[in-house]
Amino acid sequence: MGLAYELKMLPFPPRVFAKDYLALNPLGTIPYLIDGETRMTESSGICHYLGITYGSTPLMVGPEDPAYGAFLNWMYFSDATLTFPQTLVLRYTQLEPEERRNPQVATDYAKWFLGRLRAVEAATGKAETLCAGRSRRPTLSSVMPCGSPTRSGSPRISGRMSRPIGPAAATRRLPAGGGRRAPRRGGAERRAPRSRFNGG
Repeated sequence: MGLAYELKMLPFPPRVFAKDYLALNPLGTIPYLIDGETRMTESSGICHYLGITYGSTPLMVGPEDPAYGAFLNWMYFSDATLTFPQTLVLRYTQLEPEERRNPQVATDYAKWFLGRLRAVEAATGKAETLCAGRSRRPTLSSVMPCGSPTRSGSPRISGRMSRPIGPAAATRRLPAGGGRRAPRRGGAERRAPRSRFNGG
């Protein structure tokens, strides 16, 4: 979208290794978006907010498009359906101390993850995108968890992790205060997001 932003990396999990971060975000979770008076912690919500607030952009599908419902469904499918089992697999295979790791929990939730991934497998077997023939945001949000230790179990989905997704395959990081400002509805201008916290 060409927006300027400031990215701050934190050790993971920040609630353990960056205690001062809790004063800013009591949940201690990442990502965390600061945009003026706006504060957001949900990944899909952040993407939706940016697309609506700083559009227009081909990353978004509007309510006038017949694929709008599918767009919203896939966008939130990533966090609401895929992230929960993925988180438990990561916790009980990598994040917990050795004595607290639980292979049974990790195995059970890896199967859960793979079961729900069948919906993505079926959809991507017919098209390059999940909806509207152009929107890559839901596609990315749904296949990104496949790079986790749960693995996708699907050559088609795993292959997407190493393929460019469009003309600007690499993310461009602009210095805060640089880049363009996008007009809001009604023609008023608003600054691009200043801070997004992410894990390192």
